Amino acid sequence: MNLQSKNRRKAEFNMSSMTDLVFLLLIFFMLTSTLVAPNALKILLPKNTGQTLASQSVTVSIDREHKLYYERQKVDVAGLESALAHLSGSQPGATLVLNADKSVPIEKVVTIMGLANRLNLKMILATEPAD
Repeated sequence: MNLQSKNRRKAEFNMSSMTDLVFLLLIFFMLTSTLVAPNALKILLPKNTGQTLASQSVTVSIDREHKLYYERQKVDVAGLESALAHLSGSQPGATLVLNADKSVPIEKVVTIMGLANRLNLKMILATEPAD
């Protein structure tokens, strides 16, 4: 007498569905990681259609040749720093308006912004109104 069953089950594991799930998870995490910017700064930039009115404001300009002007007088960085230090001492609520040409490298603008920050001056970056 032969008692063995003809419907024998195989003890194998099919990995194709598992690999599909792993690849879908991999694609999901790759896509979502590009959308996350962990080191991004949350900065509210001024809109160019509105106006910011500042009392007691001084103007610093940077032209396309990277020359600095403090109230229409040509100065260097050291002269600008001393003028702004005098301004921050005499008028604590003064505001600095920075007019920079669009061809000026960002390092020049950041230098002036850092100088104003060290002297505790408020700063406005001037823009042109939209057409």
